[in-house]
Amino acid sequence: MKSSQAPGIRLITSFSRDSWYRGFILFLTFLFYTAYHLSRKPISIVKSELHRNCSTVIHPADLNITDNATWCDWAPFDQDNYQTLFGVVDNSFLVAYAIGMFFSGIFGERLPLRYYLSFGMLMSGLFTVLFGLGFYWNIHSLGYYAFIQVMNGLMQTTGWPAVVACVGNWFGKGKRGLIMGVWNSHTSVGNILGSLIAGVYVSSAWGMSFIVPGLIIASTGILCFFFLVEKPEDVNCTPPQHHNDSETETETEPLLQNSSHVVNGAIATEPPEDVEEHPEAISFCGALSIPGVVEFSLCLLFAKLVSYTFLYWLPLYISNVAHFDARQAGDMSTLFDVGGIVGGITAGLVSDYTGGRATTCCAMLLLAAPMLFLYNYIGQRSIGTTIGMLLVCGGLVNGPYALITTAVSADLGTHESLRGNSRALSTVTAIIDGTGSIGAALGPLLAGLISPTGWNNVFYMLISADVLACLFLSRLVYKEAHTWCGRVPRVRG
Repeated sequence: MKSSQAPGIRLITSFSRDSWYRGFILFLTFLFYTAYHLSRKPISIVKSELHRNCSTVIHPADLNITDNATWCDWAPFDQDNYQTLFGVVDNSFLVAYAIGMFFSGIFGERLPLRYYLSFGMLMSGLFTVLFGLGFYWNIHSLGYYAFIQVMNGLMQTTGWPAVVACVGNWFGKGKRGLIMGVWNSHTSVGNILGSLIAGVYVSSAWGMSFIVPGLIIASTGILCFFFLVEKPEDVNCTPPQHHNDSETETETEPLLQNSSHVVNGAIATEPPEDVEEHPEAISFCGALSIPGVVEFSLCLLFAKLVSYTFLYWLPLYISNVAHFDARQAGDMSTLFDVGGIVGGITAGLVSDYTGGRATTCCAMLLLAAPMLFLYNYIGQRSIGTTIGMLLVCGGLVNGPYALITTAVSADLGTHESLRGNSRALSTVTAIIDGTGSIGAALGPLLAGLISPTGWNNVFYMLISADVLACLFLSRLVYKEAHTWCGRVPRVRG
């Protein structure tokens, strides 16, 4: 007589081999992109250390001070135009990222994702470390930091198209909004960890605020090389079904589907062979012709403009307005990303339930505009108000951004017009995120130029961007609303 299995063993065996692989890939790619964002965040934390109010800082007794106003600043950011110089450093990264993203997807479709991701993370780690070494090497050249940011921006473009393509290879369309809403919290988790790690060292040796994240992303690159599985077919798992003749069947696909199928009465794990009708990679123009790609790309341009302005300037804004020190401002800014986690998951759930990706994005963007206005005017009145407004604004700003860059990109990259072509996902993702990255470059640049005239004007710019993002989705929202109305049976009186 067999003894009963331990509860833990029963739990393990209740999942199929396919389910374990899918969960493992979801965890790995989550870890990889967390590291990407973790390594981007330090610059926003270190800014308030590179240029401080030196009159409030106690100087060492043995230091001969000639200029009491800037003695504690790090040249060249000790000048009156320091905000413009910060904008140059930010945009060196972001412009390179935006340009490189359009080419990254093309490379991602043609190169093994495991090698591509590993190379990108190792090189990104190298350039992040080099930025931090500027502290120990006593480098005060703007050109050095700008060059490092350009190279890091190009290396960081390897991440997003590759991880989305990998997840898209493993998961079908059913429940994709929920899966990718949870998975996309890596962006906010990376920002939070990056802020906390950078905050530990920022006041003592800001170079370590870059070196530690650089070593972390390089380590995940090594992990990627040894463990990433690009496609289910590579380990004899069943590929997901991106399209089905029955919509109901597609929408009820399990979160981690069981791939076992019966052959001659026995359970087999060998996947059925799929015949690809279009094995060639899709062209750039071909990807643009997919319905919805242009609209969502332009919407993301303005949505990402808002999100990245907060990413790069929120700690400095909190420091200037609420008068927190660099570490406190960095810690407080993580609340925006905590709200972003909830917002991304909520957007995925709502869009799965309603089937309206564009409507979900538009509704959250419309709500974000007045919340940004309120945060600027009442957000710093008390700690409680600051915490609440940061959480709400983070959810409403990052929710649409998360949905478009994940579930929407995967939907369009596996659009039914591409049936049979599994190599379009990386290119479509790169186009959408590349267009969004133009906004990501413009936002911090405009913030650097506008902030000397007052923070109110920066927030007016962000609110305008939210409204424009909604306008680009108006046609798709109308189409989704028309579809819903068509499903409602008419009542005859």
